[in-house]
This record gives sequence, C-alpha cells and structure tokens, in this order.
Amino acid sequence: MYVLGINCYLHDSSAALYRDGRLVFATEEERLSRVKKDARYPWRSIDAALQYAGIGPDDLSAIAFGWDRAALTPLHTLRCTLTGALPFSTRHLVAGGLTIARELHDGNGLRRLREHLGKTRAPVHFIGHHDAHAWSAYGLSGFDDALVLVMDGRGATQSTTLYHGRGDQLRVVKTFAYPNSLGAFYEAFTDVLGFERHNDEWKVMGLAAYGIPNDDLSQALQVVPGGYKLNAALVCGSFFNDLSRMTAAYGPRRNPEKSISQADMDLAASAQLALEKAVFELVREGVRLTGSRRLCLAGGVAMNSKANGRLLASGLIDDIFVQPAATDDGTAIGAAIAVHAKVGVAVPRYRLEDAYLGPETSQAEIDSLLRTYKLRSHRATNAPELTARLLAEGKIVGWFQGRMEFGPRALGNRSILADPRTVEMRDRVNEVVKFREGWRPFAPSVLEESAAEYFEGCVDAPYMILTYDVRPEKRAVIPAVTHADNTARVQTVSRRTNPRYWDLISAFGQLTGVPVLMNTSFNLKGEPIVCTPKDAIRTFYSSGLDVLVLGDQVVSKDASWTAAPDDAPERTLLARASQR
Repeated sequence: MYVLGINCYLHDSSAALYRDGRLVFATEEERLSRVKKDARYPWRSIDAALQYAGIGPDDLSAIAFGWDRAALTPLHTLRCTLTGALPFSTRHLVAGGLTIARELHDGNGLRRLREHLGKTRAPVHFIGHHDAHAWSAYGLSGFDDALVLVMDGRGATQSTTLYHGRGDQLRVVKTFAYPNSLGAFYEAFTDVLGFERHNDEWKVMGLAAYGIPNDDLSQALQVVPGGYKLNAALVCGSFFNDLSRMTAAYGPRRNPEKSISQADMDLAASAQLALEKAVFELVREGVRLTGSRRLCLAGGVAMNSKANGRLLASGLIDDIFVQPAATDDGTAIGAAIAVHAKVGVAVPRYRLEDAYLGPETSQAEIDSLLRTYKLRSHRATNAPELTARLLAEGKIVGWFQGRMEFGPRALGNRSILADPRTVEMRDRVNEVVKFREGWRPFAPSVLEESAAEYFEGCVDAPYMILTYDVRPEKRAVIPAVTHADNTARVQTVSRRTNPRYWDLISAFGQLTGVPVLMNTSFNLKGEPIVCTPKDAIRTFYSSGLDVLVLGDQVVSKDASWTAAPDDAPERTLLARASQR
C-alpha cells in the first residue's frame, strides 16, 4: 500500500511517500528546483517519490494534502477583519476575496495534481494543517501517550493547538485561534531586526545569545494562565507583514548588513525570552490537561532549538520528540499518516530513527559525472579515514554521501565539515564558504557514545533541533561550535543509522582525541542545500572549500593532488600522521 503526502500551500513545498506503513521517501521541492523556500506545486518531489518506489500514480492507495480545503483560510482572515480580531483593512478584504477565488480555482493544489498525474484511482483528501503537523510529530515519536503541541504562524483558523495523543488517536484539548499567534510574534521581530520572515528566524535565535533580555515586550505579547495573548493590532498590522505599528513601538527596521548594535542584540534576547515563557506556559497547560509528560512538537515555532532544549532541561517534561522537518515541509508526512485512517487502514506509528529520506546518487553516476566534467579525483580506499586526516590538517570539506536529509538541517550526508577545535576555523568557514554573519553559530556532530562527555544531559539528539549546555571543561576544546551563551545545537551520530559518518567522526576522534566535528549545511548563502553531485561540484568551485568528497571520490583544489599518482594523496597523509 502506497500513500502520498503533499504540501504546497504557503512555503516549503514537499512530498512524502509511505509504503505499507513506513515512511520511505520525503523531500522538499527547493532541493530539486534550486529555488529557496519553493512554495509551488511540488511536481519534481512527487515524481522523485514515485521513481524511488518504482511505481506510477495508479499504484497509490491515497493522496493527502497537508492543508485544509480551499477558501477556509481566507474566509477566516475576512472574519477576523470584520470582527475586529485584526485591524479593519480594505486591503485584507480585497486580498481575502482574491485568495478565495484563487483557491477555489486551484483547489489548494488539486487542479495541478490532476494536470500532473492525470486521473488516478487514489482518493484525494485534505488534512487540517495543524492535524497534519500533529501527526507528523506524534506518528513518528514512538510514544503511545503524549502531549502534542503545534505552534506556527497559522493554520486555516488556528495558530496554536494542543492535542492528546493516545494509541492511534489524536484529540484536540485546546486551541488558540489566528491571529493569536506565537509564529506571528517571532516573525514580526525577525522583520523589525532587519531579517527575512519565514527564513531568518534562526538568526534572531542566534543573535539572542549576545544580548540581555531587558526590553519589556508585554505590549506585544503577554503570558496568561494557560497560554498567552498577542496584541494582533500591533504585531500583525493592517495588512500582511505590515510593520508600521511595530516600528513605531520598537524603532525603525534595522539593517544588519550595515551594523548590529547591542540594543538590537538585547531586543533579540527579549523576543526569545518572551517566546520561551509563552511556550513554557503552554506546556504546563498541556501537561495539566493531558497528564502526559512526554511532549511532541511541530510547526515553525518548534524549530526554535533553544526553547526546545530549555524545555527538555526544565523538568516540566520527561521526554521530547521534535519532528526534524517541523515546518510546513513536514506536513506532507503528517498528511500521509492521517489519511491512513480515512481509507480504513491502521495509522502507522513508530520511532523515526533518521531523516535520510531523500534522493540518492550512485557511485557509478558520480564517477560518470566526474569524467564528463574532466575533473581529476582520487578514489579513496577508506574515505572516512582519509577525510578525517584532511580535517585534522585544517581542510574545509564538502561531504556528499548517501541519501539527502529531509528537513532544514544537514545531518552528515550533505554537509560542510571542519575541525571544531579553533575559533579561527569557524571564522574561516563563515568568511570563505558560507558568506554569512560571523556571529551565527555552527553546530557540532558528535558520536552518540561521547555526547554526554561534551554536552550536559545529551544522550539522543539526532536531528540538530535541541540545544544543550557545553560542559565547562569542554568549551575551550570545541570553541568553533560553542555559542556565546555556552550552548550548542547538537547532532548525535549513531553507528546504526549513519555508519559512514560515524566512521568519519570516530577516525577524527582517534587522530585528535575529540570525537566532534563542526557541521553546517552544504550550500552557499541564499541557496538550498545541495541535492545532486552536480550541485555539490558547482558549490565547491564557487566557494573556499578545500576538498570535496563525493562517495569514495575525493576532489581537491590542491594542485599537487591533481598532478600526483592516484594513491599519492593518501600516502602523503598517512606519512604525515605517522610523524606526529
């Protein structure tokens, strides 16, 4: 039985495929189209999913969209405008009417689906947006009883929903209607600080570590018993992304490309603290209503790894699962899970062990591409060991292996890797490869067995979506991945789920005594993470990367490599290592 899930409503278009109750494929459209945050109908992703499984449209048992039926969302916006929940605005009224017409014509993706796949025997279902988020987390958590908390900008009518998951059922226990939105709150301050909404919220989270949360933001957001209350007139304004009231209250929109002041850092810290207080109150309320101390998180706000880490350390809960693609891309998974019940099949539930769910390129295809481009490469007999030696010598490595990750984090298959032991390496990666702000932190990948030695309380964190305190005695050992507040957004690497990456970190640990690597996504600023070897080669030659490892093939910008016999690079590194 095959079930296809699709997201294509607002941003992060994606597709996911279930086969006999197991998630076998998932990818974001941006990785294939090369358009960052692509929101268009994900025909490339759907084709890739069907191709992976070797099936056609008629082999599908059901198709599910991770959003509500056409017109519900703009109707709710019109209702909010007319009832005063949002400031009255003719722009909202006009935009709402036009959106209703567009959605009825497009069917929220249904028309494009039929144009793309033709007539299929598979029934098509629309799953409520927050329901899709909730199932994407609960269905992959492995929990039999859990509080499920969905927080984002908005669904059709909701902004925050609390569920109780028990067995194969999800029950709504509390809802906060749009525009009472934590996502809208954080997006607005992202915009005020000069960053891009729906894209740069992590920059605010990173900047917050440098500030003191001394700004009173109660005018915008108040924590109240059982939840929170947003001043929608101030935060949302008179039309979409209207900042006029926010800038009147908190100063003109900043320009971080020119400068970032201490006051800006303090404002970021204040926004982060206000969000965390609201999230903590929601969790308290959810535990009270459900009696469950296991927490599942989804929705865009769930990507706030700092809040997630503090929740886990707070004592409010016993365990946490954050779906690795917690933003709207993950609703393709949740929609596919939810639709099983609608077609009379048991809802699939199990613990997701890894996010390596995307396309894969064979070694033969890599070899053929290198020949086509006439690129000299070295075929390593032990690519992890050779790469570890290169990293220990200070090289910055593009690491391209296996299946692409699903979600916004590179988890060791489409990664840029470097030595975490010096701040200079962090700065060099920022300056010559990522071309991004120097204050933004990089994340560590650590052997699962060594995680607790370096990070307080860290045992299992495979998705780089939880922050932990770096142990005091290790902060000077791994300064490149220790943030200004002495935390790190950790990825634990298991030999079971990614043996090749585990072997690389283990080899680096044997060489240096530090089983940790600095890991950042394999992309340039403003671009999606690389998907294909061709993407990786283009990025390699467009940046200051020193080495590119494509499967077993190693490409270097070092002229001595290109002129050397095939085994010379490995022999040279081994000789250097033996002299230490």
